[in-house]
Amino acid sequence: MTRPWGRAAIVVPLAIVAVISVVDMMSSTSVHLGPLVALAPAVTAAFAGPRMTAFVALVAIAAQELVDGYNGESMTNHIAQFAALAGLCAAMVATSYVREHRTWQLTRLRSVADAAQRCVLRPPPRQIGPLRLGWLYLAAEDEAQIGGDLFATERGSDPCTRVIMGDVRGKGVSAIGEVSVVLGAFREGAHRCPTLPDLVAALEESVSRDIEEVADVQDDLGEHFITALMLEIPDRDEPAELINCGHPPPLLIHRRHVTTLDFDHSSPPLGMGGLPATALHIDSIAFEPGDILLLYTDGVIEARSPSGDFYPLGERLGSFSGSTPDALLREIQGDLFSHVGREPADDVALLAIQRLPATK
Repeated sequence: MTRPWGRAAIVVPLAIVAVISVVDMMSSTSVHLGPLVALAPAVTAAFAGPRMTAFVALVAIAAQELVDGYNGESMTNHIAQFAALAGLCAAMVATSYVREHRTWQLTRLRSVADAAQRCVLRPPPRQIGPLRLGWLYLAAEDEAQIGGDLFATERGSDPCTRVIMGDVRGKGVSAIGEVSVVLGAFREGAHRCPTLPDLVAALEESVSRDIEEVADVQDDLGEHFITALMLEIPDRDEPAELINCGHPPPLLIHRRHVTTLDFDHSSPPLGMGGLPATALHIDSIAFEPGDILLLYTDGVIEARSPSGDFYPLGERLGSFSGSTPDALLREIQGDLFSHVGREPADDVALLAIQRLPATK
């Protein structure tokens, strides 16, 4: 089936040639409108390939020949107009070829970039162990799949589920290298480290060792660090464990009541010479079946309305009716966009985790 824009690509330029030719033949011999048929291949080159542009160019040249013959144009003027039109048409065909080739290259590069980004930030499963998951990710840069925010889940051997939500200092595509360092260390350490403090210490070691090699140190000369939340959620109906490394506190929804889990034991962000594993403080969270834990990055709570007000996530959360992670995140996304009036200017990541009732 021919697409509508494909029909327009041939109908509109040919209509331009026809109208200009008819008007030129009906006008006074002192008025020469024939060269304006060059508009037809110029229009075609803007949205069609070189073959169609060349076809329209040949039609335009033929129409110019017909008009000149009808008007009895002198040989000198005829040759000059023919040469000018032929040169312009050749330039339009070349322009169309270059544009199409660059579009092909951009498509190839974009597909490779998308695949690479999906490998770095693999979407977590919809269900892992006794947990149901939902997530939302909005990158600040156009065409980017990920930016400076990160999250991941891995199964531990206890059995348990380990979770990370983090935010590197930079944003957009330039921060992907730092994100890859953190996620690579987390995925390796989540299986190997016996305790949550050991996992945090392993991430701190990897980040401190490798972050400067991948960070954008030319355009961003400041310190490079990552704020992060690390969670360990046992499969059994036991409290979850949390270590906060300078990240915004999570929110717990228990029977429609929202609690901000803002403890007084936050550790330094990763990459800033944090505490050893023995000095890290673990906070316990009562996480019952049906409860939802909401992890997020500062791109959510720092999103501003046109009047400059920050988005009040904790206050709005209690008014949402979503009883599953996906339903809750859809409400948050719609409300966030209404508050800002457009897509947020910073990277945004949310991860909602719901404990499912135990199966018999």
